[in-house]
Amino acid sequence: MEIIERGLAGPYEGIMITPRSGGDVGVLVLAGSSGRIETERSRVLARQGAVAVSIRWFGGPGQPAGICEIPLEIFTATVDLLLDTGVRRIGVVGISKGAEAALLIAGLDPRIDAVVALSPTSVVWANVGPGIDGHTHPYRSSWTWRGDPMPFVPYDDTWSPAEPEGFPVAYRTLYEHSRRTFAPSAEAAAIPIEQATGELLLVAGADDRMWPSLPFAEELATRRSAAGRPVRILSSPDAGHRLRLPGESPAPASTSYLYGGSSGADAALGAVAWPHILQTLQIMP
Repeated sequence: MEIIERGLAGPYEGIMITPRSGGDVGVLVLAGSSGRIETERSRVLARQGAVAVSIRWFGGPGQPAGICEIPLEIFTATVDLLLDTGVRRIGVVGISKGAEAALLIAGLDPRIDAVVALSPTSVVWANVGPGIDGHTHPYRSSWTWRGDPMPFVPYDDTWSPAEPEGFPVAYRTLYEHSRRTFAPSAEAAAIPIEQATGELLLVAGADDRMWPSLPFAEELATRRSAAGRPVRILSSPDAGHRLRLPGESPAPASTSYLYGGSSGADAALGAVAWPHILQTLQIMP
């Protein structure tokens, strides 16, 4: 399908990609902890018939250098932008920290009809990197809503990686350890996905070594089901954190982080999930 790309002007750098014939479904595409503009994923979705928008939500001009007290309103404002195009349905596709944001705004903005959360978390975490003040400590929430910080789980600074210094690090045990250490905070920081009225698809690899996304997805599904709302989980024992959708390039190798999985396993889970993603978003190519 032929697509048209244009940059977004205004307070947030970004891109909007539209099928030349137009589209009925608008999708906000959120990157993980890179905060980058997800151009390739947006193109893949637009070629299926979606109006796809992705923005840089930290690290840009006037934004915090890290994921620290990011206003969730920047995402709901992008929903406004999508609705201005005349779409009839709004979806959000996020991965990792982007999935954390997607799950949060799904419960805050009733205009969101569907969420696809790749490698998700079930709780809100502390900041990753510095805030607008340039400081990383004391820990603060990753997100705010209407000026108030969302409840969050801090990191346990007594944790140390198992890997030798200078080698890529698996951070999964940091999240597991911090959650046990700050159990009351974790209970307060649970993402209220049961409040979201839209459809929900969770995709997670059991070999995720960045954080335990499959147990997180199972917790989300339990709370969602208890509220009588629909949810689907797709998983694979071999996939890791960096899931890939059909048509996307392999993720580059990292010298800093261990993500788990493999290029093939991550792509295989993405391929299995792909028709379910299109169905959840109601994109009809």
